[in-house]
Amino acid sequence: MQFQQLVYFVAVAETRHFTRAAEREHVAQPSLSQQIKALERELGAELFSRARGNITLTDAGETLLPLARRILADADTARLEVQELAQLRRGRIRLGATPSLCTGLLPGVLRAFHTAHPGIELLIEESGSLDLVRELARGSLDLALIALPLPPSAPALTTVELLTEDLVVVSSAALPPPAGGGSLTVSALRDEPMVMFRHGYDLRDLTVAACRAEGFEPVFTVEGGEMDAVLGFVRAGLGIAVVPAMVVDHAGSGLRATPLAGSPLRRTIALAHRTDVAPPRAARELKRILLGWDPSGRVRPG
Repeated sequence: MQFQQLVYFVAVAETRHFTRAAEREHVAQPSLSQQIKALERELGAELFSRARGNITLTDAGETLLPLARRILADADTARLEVQELAQLRRGRIRLGATPSLCTGLLPGVLRAFHTAHPGIELLIEESGSLDLVRELARGSLDLALIALPLPPSAPALTTVELLTEDLVVVSSAALPPPAGGGSLTVSALRDEPMVMFRHGYDLRDLTVAACRAEGFEPVFTVEGGEMDAVLGFVRAGLGIAVVPAMVVDHAGSGLRATPLAGSPLRRTIALAHRTDVAPPRAARELKRILLGWDPSGRVRPG
């Protein structure tokens, strides 16, 4: 009994027609018929009744059909599981992340993943959360680290909360601290010139919303930059900015971080993927490492 014979047998059983079965399996009809006859000789029983052109299963065929389907299903499962193992030796992952996470969290995580799976190519898309949500919707990313909550127009995404980041006010270390204090409230930013991110960054929307909640519109001296540009403009003394504390830890010298008092600003970061598309095996392994990773650079127990 050969595997391909069972494939042809199931095709005929489901189509009840030798020609249509041959077309479905992309094989010449005489070849398919010969394989069915060979299977019948092997089993010592006819599998189909061919009376007056009508194809029906014999008792032997009825007995074989669920067994053949089970064998073929088991073969598909075996192939998929082996392919998934192979995906951990080669392949690629398309991961999106906000700039703060690319700087603070991902280097350690990706180092651990690459050590375990050196054959996997890692493609990183660095952008704001709103842009990353659009890239997930287009199928351009397998996974993305984005800020919650999702915008109302977001596609159906499966999200798992990963961490909560404190936001701080960053200013040039060469200038006096903003408002002259060791900590700031959002309302104290009313008259402070600000360097603002471009549209598409959740930090822009969060900062503007916090200022408006205190009854004022923020004053921008420069706007439209990416994270590195924003930090560079702040370092040059063009204004202050609200950024995750994690960024300041990796930004080098020339910057001062001032915590926000009263009602501190925070944002929740989640790992997301499209609900209707299962991530590939390698992406699921990266997800496992991310969910077990402590921002301090250690793997969480359990």
